[in-house]
Amino acid sequence: SRAVAADPGSLVAKPPIQLVLLGPPGAGKGTQADILVRKVAVPHISTGDMLRAEARRGSEVGLAARKLMERGEFVPDELMLDIVKARLEAPDCANGFLLDGFPRSRSQAEALEGILAGEASGVTAASLEVPFDEVVKRLSGRRTCRSCGAMYHVELGPSKEAGVCDRCGGQLYQRDDDHEDVIEARLELYRRETEPVLDFYEERGQLVRVDGSGATADVTGRLIAALEGVA
Repeated sequence: SRAVAADPGSLVAKPPIQLVLLGPPGAGKGTQADILVRKVAVPHISTGDMLRAEARRGSEVGLAARKLMERGEFVPDELMLDIVKARLEAPDCANGFLLDGFPRSRSQAEALEGILAGEASGVTAASLEVPFDEVVKRLSGRRTCRSCGAMYHVELGPSKEAGVCDRCGGQLYQRDDDHEDVIEARLELYRRETEPVLDFYEERGQLVRVDGSGATADVTGRLIAALEGVA
């Protein structure tokens, strides 16, 4: 991995831009991904969002995935690989992508290499490093809008009216996978299955580690500086 400076940059890179954002649940991957894709103009592909959308539609895939995610478990490789492969073949990924929530295991990382075989440039993986006790605090206080999916935090960023979304007036709720017992199970699964993904990319010189604690803007600055170093 490479040392990370704190100076924010403008993230210049040549296509295809292949970014993988890693880190424990609650590390802020989705927030940082939303910021980064505005700078590099590639799609933000969140496998979690894709699966939750399938569940809301009531598809067989979505309902099966929902049961696993509610228990803090991973969706099987064969299902995830089909979903990711199909998404990466979409026209809007011609100049690259930012993957958030995949790969979650070394076998998935190896499979992603196979999917991308023949591409002009390799993956850059960025790991947001956040202490697990902070992750538990972040996730257990998180509330999500049932209507538009906007997220709030009961302490760090509450809605103006308790239980009501500022954006659309929808009802806020605590997702099943944001309960403390499920969070602990998710973190244990992360230790066992996903931390080896960091080793996979570090062995190939494709990993940057970024301090994910603190204000969103500060994390963004550190993340962009790290990615500038390998652009």
